[in-house]
Amino acid sequence: MSGHDGAHIELSHVTKQFALRATKDQPQNRTLVALHDLSLQVPRGEFLTLVGPSGSGKTTLLDLLGGLTRPTSGRVLVDGAEVAGPGLDRGIVFQQYALFPWRTTLANVTFGLEQGGLSRRERSERARDNLALVGLEGFEDRYPHELSGGMKQRVAIARSLAYQPGILLMDEPFAALDAQTREQLQEELLRIWRATDTTVVFITHGIEEAVYLGQRVAVLSSRPGQLKALVDIDLGEREATTDLRSDPRFVHYRHEVWTLLHDEVRRAQDAGHLKIQPDGTEKAA
Repeated sequence: MSGHDGAHIELSHVTKQFALRATKDQPQNRTLVALHDLSLQVPRGEFLTLVGPSGSGKTTLLDLLGGLTRPTSGRVLVDGAEVAGPGLDRGIVFQQYALFPWRTTLANVTFGLEQGGLSRRERSERARDNLALVGLEGFEDRYPHELSGGMKQRVAIARSLAYQPGILLMDEPFAALDAQTREQLQEELLRIWRATDTTVVFITHGIEEAVYLGQRVAVLSSRPGQLKALVDIDLGEREATTDLRSDPRFVHYRHEVWTLLHDEVRRAQDAGHLKIQPDGTEKAA
């Protein structure tokens, strides 16, 4: 399948604030600063992973790139043009699959193409090509309830790729999957990325996932989110190593990202922005 050229992303001094409504506990109107003066460039065709404490503005950043919201100040640019709203040049994959239960796998992928001026045959061919790309050839006539979680997420990825976007934005897409399926889809995603040359921005809470997938890992600070560090990941051809996660280089990068992130989680706790739940998970305060 011929790839679609990736696009260049630039965030320039981006700040995003939200007005908080008054409550009984907080009678005064307040402003939440989610991101503050964040600048970042993602070169064409790069796979960038993004980590940060809960509440650090990761999803807000993705929403800005997707055009779902606008910055309070600063600029969000794709190939030099300011992002003014959603567009088919940017595909978005969420943690929830958001498939139509009454449509087949093929019809879920063709859905977004129905307004694009393609003939029915062209839509079907493109959908079949993308389902084959994500390893779902032969499943075109299945309905979502007949698919596993991992297969549903593959359909969601195929649907986003069908537009031939220059950018793929992914918000913790594998978080709900079991460990084995998650690792399998990580491998698949890298293969798809190489085949399409798409620019990928991938949010994750998993440090191992961030290091395994990313050419660079962007670490956001605790709220308000700023770019704390960019960690270059050089692991060579990932498929060449059978157990990359045991490689000393992988262990080194994982520790480096863990240290950066651990400091920010502690800062968020100290500032009262983050609470650690009894099960050890984070929750933004």
